Amino acid sequence: MNLFKNPSVLLATLLTAMFPASAFASAGAISTNWIDLTNHWVGFAALTVFVLAYALVMAEEYIHLRKSKPVIIAAGIIWAIIGYVYAANGFTHEAEAAVRHNLLEYAELMLFLLVAMTYINAMQERMVFDALRSWLIKKGFSFRQLFWITGILAFFISPIADNLTTALLMCAVVLAVGGDNMKFISVACINIVVAANAGGAFSPFGDITTLMVWQKGMVEFTTFFALFIPSVVNFVIPAAIMHFAIPKENPAGSDEGVPMKRGSKRIIGLFFLTILTAVSFHNFLHLPPVVGMLTGLGYLQFFGFFLRKTEKIAALKEEDDKIALFDVFNKVAQAEWDTLLFFYGVVLCVGGLGFIGYLSVASDVMYNQWGPTYANVAVGVLSAIVDNIPVMFAVLSMSPDMSLGQWLLVTLTAGVGGSLLSIGSAAGVALMGQARGKYTFVSHLKWTPVIALGYIASIYCHMWVNSAYFLVYR
Repeated sequence: MNLFKNPSVLLATLLTAMFPASAFASAGAISTNWIDLTNHWVGFAALTVFVLAYALVMAEEYIHLRKSKPVIIAAGIIWAIIGYVYAANGFTHEAEAAVRHNLLEYAELMLFLLVAMTYINAMQERMVFDALRSWLIKKGFSFRQLFWITGILAFFISPIADNLTTALLMCAVVLAVGGDNMKFISVACINIVVAANAGGAFSPFGDITTLMVWQKGMVEFTTFFALFIPSVVNFVIPAAIMHFAIPKENPAGSDEGVPMKRGSKRIIGLFFLTILTAVSFHNFLHLPPVVGMLTGLGYLQFFGFFLRKTEKIAALKEEDDKIALFDVFNKVAQAEWDTLLFFYGVVLCVGGLGFIGYLSVASDVMYNQWGPTYANVAVGVLSAIVDNIPVMFAVLSMSPDMSLGQWLLVTLTAGVGGSLLSIGSAAGVALMGQARGKYTFVSHLKWTPVIALGYIASIYCHMWVNSAYFLVYR
């Protein structure tokens, strides 16, 4: 089949390769009464609606329209026209079953992320990250030392705290000590983005894409750590080259100290216990990890109750009515709801495109015609242009028959491929806003060839170090 002779099929292939959840409308959701709508007006209309919605998403920085709004509307329109056609053909339950299948997949991901975000917000409120930042500033490291320290910390914190939070924390350190040294700030921010994305690639908790792969059961929890060495390679090679661009100077020191609030260390401990609970539920009880995470939210709720009671007593003793009492539900409310609702819209939108029939086209082209290795490397490159979450949703939707080594490869490439461009990952986009004018798309683009060296080297490293996994099929 020549895709270039059929523009609608080519567009569908690109969309389902780049955007999510075709998966969720795949095997389990499609019945024997499924209708192929790829060459029907419904298919063309759905593609058009989705393209327009995603164009608004990509223009968020310029039009200041939150990204969740257009995709939520698009999801409703796409499933409405699908439901109309199915009802007109006498199939009244098929579309409903497909939507419910999508909703179940989304609910598991959303609730999991909600608990993780709540813990991160609780640690921020207890001044955990501010204390770490002030400690680094007080030590009086040189610019080159800070370049490596912030990069290494980003690499090792992101597997636990997620790459976005980690990048923002390390960027705050760089901005605080960098002052007017634009060159240091720019290169250090690039290093942080690469390190945070690389560190998130070898942990189920480091990135949403790795979380999705784990929740789908494609890779076991401990198997993710096989990507540790390739991830180190991905981070170290660009960092070693960028090191020589950092000025040999020392920033001005600071004696400012920020103490952590009461209960902060116990909340960190509860977060690790929550992760352990989620892993145990999945590995030993064969239950969805989200059940373990929600159980962990209960740990925080009970500890929050204890903090409130004891803080009230302290406030009464000190006759201080200005003490801010800990409230776990405030932390839930402070979760990034725009992002969570954006996931809903994208999952439902591309779930609809998959239900229409475009998923099989993309799967055949990428994994049958190109082959899994080329397809998985391309996934990483695509994730530099479009967010890696939709990309991984698409791969999981296709559910290609691949070896465990290939599943690890696509996990690696989707995780680190976003580092190639500043817009390729949430960490890069966030830092462009945080270090506005100092870290930009162009400044990152200048180092893209160097970052690409790390990307290519990490792929070869994985194929060498983890060669045995390419013989094991899921």
